[in-house]
Amino acid sequence: MPSEPVMSDETILKVRNLSVDFPIQKSVVHAVKQVSFDLKRGETLCVVGESGSGKSVTARAILQLVAKPGAITGGQILLNTGSGEVDIVKLGSRGLAIREVRGRRIAMIFQEPMTSLSPVHTIGHQIVETILLHEKISKEEARKRAAALLGRVRIPEPEKALDRYSFEFSGGMRQRAMIAMALSCNPEILIADEPTTALDVTTQAEILSLIRELQRDRGMAVLFITHDMGVVAQIADRVMVMFRGEKVEEAGVFDLFERPQQAYTRALLGSVLKLETPAPRPPRPAAEKPIAKIENLELHFPLNAGFMGRPTNYLKAIDGVSLTINQGETVGVVGESGSGKTTLGRTLLRVYDPTGGQVMYWPSNGEPVDIATLNKAGMKSLYGEVRMVFQDPHSSLNPRMTIYQTISEPLRTNTDMTERQMMDRVSELLARVGLPPDIGDRYPHAFSGGQRQRISIARAVAVRPRLIIADEPTSALDVSLRHQVLDLMRDLQNEYGLSYLFISHDISVIRYFCDRVAVMKNGKIVEVGDVVQICENPQHAYTQNLIGAVPRPDPRLRADAPQ
Repeated sequence: MPSEPVMSDETILKVRNLSVDFPIQKSVVHAVKQVSFDLKRGETLCVVGESGSGKSVTARAILQLVAKPGAITGGQILLNTGSGEVDIVKLGSRGLAIREVRGRRIAMIFQEPMTSLSPVHTIGHQIVETILLHEKISKEEARKRAAALLGRVRIPEPEKALDRYSFEFSGGMRQRAMIAMALSCNPEILIADEPTTALDVTTQAEILSLIRELQRDRGMAVLFITHDMGVVAQIADRVMVMFRGEKVEEAGVFDLFERPQQAYTRALLGSVLKLETPAPRPPRPAAEKPIAKIENLELHFPLNAGFMGRPTNYLKAIDGVSLTINQGETVGVVGESGSGKTTLGRTLLRVYDPTGGQVMYWPSNGEPVDIATLNKAGMKSLYGEVRMVFQDPHSSLNPRMTIYQTISEPLRTNTDMTERQMMDRVSELLARVGLPPDIGDRYPHAFSGGQRQRISIARAVAVRPRLIIADEPTSALDVSLRHQVLDLMRDLQNEYGLSYLFISHDISVIRYFCDRVAVMKNGKIVEVGDVVQICENPQHAYTQNLIGAVPRPDPRLRADAPQ
């Protein structure tokens, strides 16, 4: 870990009484209300809060990037240029003046670089264009600088990387490329909006270390937006807590964690899942009879085609995996991006046809069947018993279907219910997942991320399945919503006798929710066992590295913590 950045007493940015509104039909949403704060040169200010608290809107307002029809309706954003202060609010969202601020003085990196980087231009082209927009240098010189930047953010073979496209990079490498682009014009302030949320723990640790190192070398101020209190504890100098568009508390990181003043801050800290936190109940006594047994499962994807189009090389996405899931048990699967954990879950549902091995499943009626060899008719008969909950409720819910249509779809496909019975069942399910039963005629866009995930869970349990494959079901949610969704899933497990295969890159969530855990690397399971044993006494070096990379929500563990 690099040494700590040196913070100056000089204030580089002053935000005063900032307000941002979004008009909707005959009403107005006050997304940011009279927010004020300062940012010092070399400082890291973390902004935390739940989804919808206004933290990302505040960050985007600083660069005049508020999405239409939203608009800054009041306040000042004063940037210290060295020769005086410039009010960014008065610059407007277009023109040369705001362009001089964006990139040159203040740069921004986003949560998902895949949507921020152009898929039709090479990484090098995009960085070079950014440099040429602000610097009067030749294209050759800009390309040399771009290669140096990629090398600085530790992308291998930077010269070759310049000519690659964003889809050729992993998530961590895309984020490194995004950081290189943001730093191409030596900004004085870096705004990072949830830059590590979509990354696994080891990649997250690398990106956080990289940002800290670059901050130290360049003397940048960093405004870091996150809902991960472990990250806050690790990198923040000061913390600002937001709730429903307002600033509720601001303090130094050590004071905030040890002596939070506001009830909301205390609740936010109290909802954080810690790696050391045991499950709120003892592990369920799993039935001896398994519900699913995976034996030597393999899935190979062809990489290169040779003579007559025959593959000459294969990617072993799943490589000899064996795992048992017992009735009423929750088995976690954890690993880095690309480890094969999501592919494993999808192969169990035959999204992919396995190359080899068995997936024996014990249905409620009848003899065990091998999912790996079932035909379409056989799989259709199992879809009522084996369901899936996805990571992103935004994309897994059809935007053109009402909530009633979404939840009733599996009922319509797998049962003989009448329309009246389905309406009653949907109302019952909505109430069961903590949502008003009268929202059936609304569409997904009307709901928050947490509400959408509850709708996804209601759809998954509609036909009373026996096994649910949950693929990162809480990774898109903030800390308090994560707690609520996990508790809901456990309540439904107790009520319906569900078994879960729970896929996650968040080991703290695995510790809180699972009975056993399998650790995957490069398509193989390298370690499997009781969740407490794996988290407290991991045997495999890879597992030890994974657990060691988890950011602990305790700033006292930092090297610069006061003694």
